This record gives sequence, structure tokens and C-alpha cells, in this order.
Amino acid sequence: MDPYRRRLIIPAILVVILIGAALWQFYYQGQAPRALPTQAGVPVAVGDEINLLARLIAAEAGAEPYEGQVAVGAVVLNRVRSPLFPASISGVIYEPWAFESVSNGLIWQVTDLASPTRAAADALNGWDPTYGALFFWNPAKPVSPWIWTRAIITQIGSHVFAR
Repeated sequence: MDPYRRRLIIPAILVVILIGAALWQFYYQGQAPRALPTQAGVPVAVGDEINLLARLIAAEAGAEPYEGQVAVGAVVLNRVRSPLFPASISGVIYEPWAFESVSNGLIWQVTDLASPTRAAADALNGWDPTYGALFFWNPAKPVSPWIWTRAIITQIGSHVFAR
């Protein structure tokens, strides 16, 4: 490939990405966020999904304060409500590259689920100490530079929560 064409590839790719992002924003702008199904005001989740949420909380935030555990659960539920993410707890958790503990298998190695299960229940019952965050990360660990483009809402324990 000649050097002139090689120099055009990256700008062309960037244009395609920007157009895709603009169309994505246009399509979802103005749509109401999805609501979790409720029964008597309490979100309903299948037992397996509650266990899966508790496992994710244990793997991602087991060493965090209780509020931080609830916050991780709330981020998953905020994603379920958002049209930008899958519409189920398992869909959000299993989304490729979404959570390090799923990618590295830690989610299946956790054993103490008592506190994470209570945290999952509190998140399902509406406690959101993140005020609507869709992302969280530990700033002391290496992360993608992209995540720092998100608007930070709060920090709880070792995690930063952002939109």
C-alpha cells in the first residue's frame, strides 16, 4: 500500500466512528430509560440473577465498605435501565470486557456471599449511593484512558463512580 493511502486510513476510521457515535446519540436521545420490572414497587429479579449480582459485587467490591458494595450493584442496575446497555442483569454482567472479575474468572471463585447478597438486595430495593453512575473503576489500578473521559460523580472506598 502506498504511503498516501496509509495516511488516509486512520482519519477515515475516525470519521466512521464519529458518525456512528453521532447516529447512536441521535437515535437514543429523548428515549426514556428502561425501568426494571417491579412487583408492589420492589424490583423483581430471578434468583439466579440475584446470585450473579452478589457474585459480581463480591468479586469487584468484596473488600470495599458496605456502601461501596451496594454502589457496584447499583451501577449494574443503572446499566439495565439505560438503553445503552443490555436489558437484564445477566446481560450487563456478561457483556464482553465490562467487568474484570468476569473476564478473569474471579466471579466464580468468591465464597463469602453474605454481605454481597445483602448489598444486592439493597441495590435492587432502590439504594443507589452512586446517584445514577454507569461506570466504576479503581484509580489505583491500570485502566483504559477512555474511562477518565467519563464525568465522575463520587468516590466510595477505592472506587470512582461516573456517568
